[in-house]
Amino acid sequence: MNVSDLRTAATLIFREAVAAADPKRSLRTALQKHQLPSLCDGRIILIAFGKASIALMEEALDHIPAGTQYQAIAVTNYENFQTIEGCEVHASGHPVPDENGAKAAARVIDILKNASGNDFILTLISGGGSALLPAPRKGLTLQDKIDTNQVLLQNGYDITEINMIRQHLSELKGGGLAQMAPKSTIKSFIISDVIGDDLRVIASGPTVSPIASKEMAADLIKSRGHWLMLPKAVQTVLSNPDDGPPHRSRAEVTNTLICSNRQSLLAMQDASSSFDVQILNFALDGDVAKAADVIAGDIQRNLKNGAQAFIWGGETTVTPRGKGKGGRNQELALRVSEKLSNLSGDWVFMSAGTDGRDGPTDAAGGIVDAGTIARLSQNGQSLADFLNQSDSYTALSQSGDLLITGGTGTNVADVQLFLRIPTPAT
Repeated sequence: MNVSDLRTAATLIFREAVAAADPKRSLRTALQKHQLPSLCDGRIILIAFGKASIALMEEALDHIPAGTQYQAIAVTNYENFQTIEGCEVHASGHPVPDENGAKAAARVIDILKNASGNDFILTLISGGGSALLPAPRKGLTLQDKIDTNQVLLQNGYDITEINMIRQHLSELKGGGLAQMAPKSTIKSFIISDVIGDDLRVIASGPTVSPIASKEMAADLIKSRGHWLMLPKAVQTVLSNPDDGPPHRSRAEVTNTLICSNRQSLLAMQDASSSFDVQILNFALDGDVAKAADVIAGDIQRNLKNGAQAFIWGGETTVTPRGKGKGGRNQELALRVSEKLSNLSGDWVFMSAGTDGRDGPTDAAGGIVDAGTIARLSQNGQSLADFLNQSDSYTALSQSGDLLITGGTGTNVADVQLFLRIPTPAT
């Protein structure tokens, strides 16, 4: 086995991680345990939003009891869009919300407000739902939310922090969806794309409670020095606890997690059985520079003779520093390649997003090896040049180390994999 074989193996193992997060399979299993009700006087209202909403909706429609009336709407990102018979489908912007998302959110709100006490609402929630379904709170515009989103994304806030703030700027997030149809019963099936699987964080918790108060959200932004970067209207909303809509009663809600990053890591472990394999971290997070230090340290501490595989999962953050193109997984792969450049033996390191999209690029991430830094230097540029411009995409493109899979139709955060075979003794 050589480096080329290791790269092939890493790609195949990544595919197993994605397969383990298959939305249809996950929902099918859940619906076998929690069957949809047969209704005589009401309807089943199906609402799916997130990157996995197409697959989730297709599966859910197959489980509607015969003779039961239903209404269905799905909201997904542009790349995953496809029509579904019997379902109204919208595509909208991600990671930055757009006007199409606002129109889709208005349509969802209209459906919810017209639900009766005899209706059963099934919500199918997956990663990306926060950006895909923007519903600005009174006093805010869509542009206010877009500008706020950009401030948070460009300054290294993690997903919990971002969604803590988003919840207070939205009519649907932080339990708002459950308040739109207080007379109905709501059942939510949720695919997690966040570390720890906190249901309040996934898609900003539309059917659960807020992560924190407005005051705490405002204090966080002020402590980071970004308060004055926010639109004035957002500052006003976050500064006035009573400026939002009055408290409404909530629907009766049951939330069930059906898929998470942990399942993908376990699938990777099974797929790496020809190696001595270990899962070293189920919750890798923080800035990519620090995460690279963690990974390099993990590898050095656990190396031994024989073919080895190490696995991590979670979601890191990256703060753009220049005008380059890239994402957290691509930059993490580059940084790890530098730290392991003197490691003996044949090895590869992969970091990738299970949705097939890392930042605003067409790459899922990167697969690097001991020759990555040397290949970059052949073009007369150093790794520091790329990192200073946050241009990891260009760097990996030049070194031939981009992992491009296309959209996967699911999203359970990121996975990392290290494979190594030692140099044979002479």
